[in-house]
Amino acid sequence: MFHLMFTVPSLVVIGRVLWPLHLPLLAKIAVAILLLVASQFHLWSRLSSGSVFAPEFPRSVVILFNWAFGTILLLAALQVLLDAGTLVAMLVRRGGVAVPDAARYAIVGLAAVLGAVGVQQALRPPPEKRLEIAIPGLPPAFDGYTLLQLTDLHISRLFPADWTRSIVDRSNALGADLIVVTGDFIDGSLSARRADVEPLRDLSAPDGVLFVPGNHEYFFEYEAWIRHFGGMNMRGLANEHTVLQREGGRLVVAGVTDLSAYRTGDQEPDLAAALDGAPAGVPVVLLDHQPGNARNAAAQGVALQLSGHTHGGMILGLDRVVARANGGFVSGLYAVGGMTLYVNNGTALWPGFALRLGRPSELTLITLRRPG
Repeated sequence: MFHLMFTVPSLVVIGRVLWPLHLPLLAKIAVAILLLVASQFHLWSRLSSGSVFAPEFPRSVVILFNWAFGTILLLAALQVLLDAGTLVAMLVRRGGVAVPDAARYAIVGLAAVLGAVGVQQALRPPPEKRLEIAIPGLPPAFDGYTLLQLTDLHISRLFPADWTRSIVDRSNALGADLIVVTGDFIDGSLSARRADVEPLRDLSAPDGVLFVPGNHEYFFEYEAWIRHFGGMNMRGLANEHTVLQREGGRLVVAGVTDLSAYRTGDQEPDLAAALDGAPAGVPVVLLDHQPGNARNAAAQGVALQLSGHTHGGMILGLDRVVARANGGFVSGLYAVGGMTLYVNNGTALWPGFALRLGRPSELTLITLRRPG
């Protein structure tokens, strides 16, 4: 079903864009075959690595597949709009309307350009983003405290060791008091990605590096990856918390596992367990890869939840669909029952759909402030 779902846009393109064009039959057949091959990017990924989430082709091939796959999706959407416009014109004229080849060639060109721009935006270094968030009850000593949030790194053939090194160097240069990673570190097995993740060992902040798993960790040797990250100067918070202290003030940072844990029989997210024993009256910052349970976190007294997972919806318009699948949360700041939720667009994104249009990646420095 997964692969069939991604065949549908290519069939739309073949039937509604390619076939009506005045081209030789053999040319149409050849192009149709290429479209079907490109639409099965995720099938070829599974054959290359055993998983649709980790294409193990050369990076240039992964980039080309993403451009072709993205162009097909965008072209199918543009063709639907063209058909809708044609239908309106038919109703207005009360007669048939011929769509010239030039119109179809135009949307092909537009889709190809948008696909290229989308891939370029996905691959570029994430822009630095700074924001301030007011935390009720924040001790004076923590006013101005900075957290750097990294999320959805998706270290892979598309985002390899040199990309990871650049992120680590830029992160350390920001001088945050604490670095937090809210899941989806990798796409691939430990043996395949060991060298690519190695630069993460050098992430450094005065109060350390804390992390929680994302859903993609559960697709690839979860326990091995968590042990590996734990040996890289990073501390995992699997339904746990830690208490930060500064000049007599305290701040709780808690973390939960991911909702995907049930698929592998691992420890499922348990916020009550994560907060068990936390000092009363101390503000809580929660790390939760997925934003969908934010209302539950607010009900349990969390002051700030940091999440990722959505990649910001990747494309304007598509973000509305992504929001519906994540409790209505997709990108940016939300007020949720007295709690602040921040949904990060992601430092990178899944190499199986590496397009961004209007939803940029980000390297996110958060400054905590006392209200008022």
